[in-house]
Amino acid sequence: MPNYVKNEKGYASVKFNAKAVKDAYSKAKTKRKHPTSVNLPEEVITGLKALALQTEVPYQTLMRKFITEGLAKSKKGA
Repeated sequence: MPNYVKNEKGYASVKFNAKAVKDAYSKAKTKRKHPTSVNLPEEVITGLKALALQTEVPYQTLMRKFITEGLAKSKKGA
């Protein structure tokens, strides 16, 4: 069980990674994502996962990227 500090004096010996704290803060400030579900054929998911392995990106992140890029292209064409 971790030993939590109960007052500010206890923080004197604690070392913080400033970059990690700033990164976490900026990530928390970004817009929240809303979960959704999409039914896709199994071969599409398999293809996404294969491409994700090649690009070393999680397949759901890759799927989100494709959707946002497609939406941006659609807006430009309209």
